[in-house]
Amino acid sequence: MSQAIRLYIPGPINVSADTLNAMQAPMIGHRSKDFQNLYAEIQPQLRELFGTSGQVYLSTSSAWGVMEGSIRNLVAKKVLNCGCGAFSDKWLDVSRRCGKDAEGYLVEWGQPIRAEEIDKRLATGQFDALTLVHNETSTGVLNPLEEIAALKAKYPDVMFIVDSVSGFTTVPLNFDALGIDVLLTGSQKALAMPPGLALFTASAAAHARAETLTDRGYYFDFLEFRANGEKNMTPSTPCISLIYGLRHQLAKIFAEGADNRYTRHARLNALVHDWVRANGFEFFAAEGFRSKALTCVKNNREIDVAKLNGILRQEHGLIIDGGYGKIKGLTFRISNMGDETDASMKEVLTALDASLAQL
Repeated sequence: MSQAIRLYIPGPINVSADTLNAMQAPMIGHRSKDFQNLYAEIQPQLRELFGTSGQVYLSTSSAWGVMEGSIRNLVAKKVLNCGCGAFSDKWLDVSRRCGKDAEGYLVEWGQPIRAEEIDKRLATGQFDALTLVHNETSTGVLNPLEEIAALKAKYPDVMFIVDSVSGFTTVPLNFDALGIDVLLTGSQKALAMPPGLALFTASAAAHARAETLTDRGYYFDFLEFRANGEKNMTPSTPCISLIYGLRHQLAKIFAEGADNRYTRHARLNALVHDWVRANGFEFFAAEGFRSKALTCVKNNREIDVAKLNGILRQEHGLIIDGGYGKIKGLTFRISNMGDETDASMKEVLTALDASLAQL
């Protein structure tokens, strides 16, 4: 068997042995009382992390399923897709593929989405929904969610749909206080689980909007999630093993303490930032808008990123990310999210130093 490679890419990330072991619990019927008990058991902790008094739904899919589902459930007139990187830009394409009238507010990669620019566009009255990626994984930009969400009070009939796939549990989030309509995430980022499980919550207004649309489909129908969630079930067959893993990870998160978790992510992220500066690199994301989950490093030294990663893999048993999409090689990304510690991140940075010296 080949040696396991430790992942310091922005997802999937390292999954601890104890989490993998928790996922091996015996299978149960997904329409049984045992499953209802499992679903109900994790709801209080999920609600606390999401900052909501409502249901948190479990979808056997990647987060993209819920991202597409949000478009199909909530866009009746026109959607404003806010783009600042590969994943947020893609949401515009997804909206159009769903047959929706869509317009992009697209900024230069590395720059944040600005609330005042959204305000200008919503003031036209054209839009009944907008999409925002909270933490744009491709560029390392953390968008100003609170400032943007504050616009909801001015535009109550616009559905505010937020993807925090790589931001969730790295920084505090409070769905109810933000007043937004959808908050979604995925299992393979800071939750430190394998891919395949999406989690989301939706406002009463979102469900009311969904009730007015007839082309929601079935698999990601918000009304199906609500009806089943009220019975502690999912609309379709759930990934039970991942939910076991989620239960385990939630126990770890609350044993650490959510606030301590946010502090740890900020501290580990700062270690990477110190390494970037010490080695003469620059940041791709704008000052003041940088992710706490990962660092997108500008390759201003023009190193051979693929060669660097080859050395890291061969000699140190780990990999970082060589950049995504049109900035591949022009940037590289180092993840610090999930179950990482001061010791593990210092080991990564030491390996990077040794590998850089061989270029």
